[in-house]
Amino acid sequence: MTESSGQARQAVREAAEVRGAQATLEIAPQPRMRADAQRSRAKLLTAATAAFMSKGADAPLEEIARQAGVGIGTLYRHFPTRLDLQEAVFRNQVQAVCDEGAELIRWPSPGEAFARWLQALASYLATKRGLTAALVAADGSKAEVVSTCSMAIRSTAERLLARAQETGEVRDDLDPTELMMLIHGVIVASELHPEKSDRLMTLLLEGIRG
Repeated sequence: MTESSGQARQAVREAAEVRGAQATLEIAPQPRMRADAQRSRAKLLTAATAAFMSKGADAPLEEIARQAGVGIGTLYRHFPTRLDLQEAVFRNQVQAVCDEGAELIRWPSPGEAFARWLQALASYLATKRGLTAALVAADGSKAEVVSTCSMAIRSTAERLLARAQETGEVRDDLDPTELMMLIHGVIVASELHPEKSDRLMTLLLEGIRG
């Protein structure tokens, strides 16, 4: 890698860290509430995440409340509309993916950290059935959530990619846009052929090695 290309990578990485810090602060803000209310909200988010994963964004709210062990009234107190619940689940999932990236950025092997995060990202993308479409189709504020979360994911990808490229573990001609396109391609193909999911991810990782 030439000195100029190394400086360019460093500039990209520093810019991504700034954008990532700004975006992450806005991903999943936690409302202030009593401890018991926090527990109920957390149970609802866990149940809703599982329901949306298995049945899509239109999963019955009554079933979600039942799985969380609370009444439907409690669900509506925390999330007045289905869209509010979908948004909260979407934000929480993105927060988890970005938090994992923040942990992996400290790993001694940037290439292994990058590969592990890509697998976590692929798992997240494969389980958000219909949530993105539901939020984009809603009013402007919900669609903006998708944009903010996408920016946070991209910033995390840029940071991990830049580190792996600096050590020569990932090819240096791969850019973040191409990376996200490759990941989405694997997810779409895996939906049609789930049994090929692991192999497709392995082939992707092998193809981008430095």
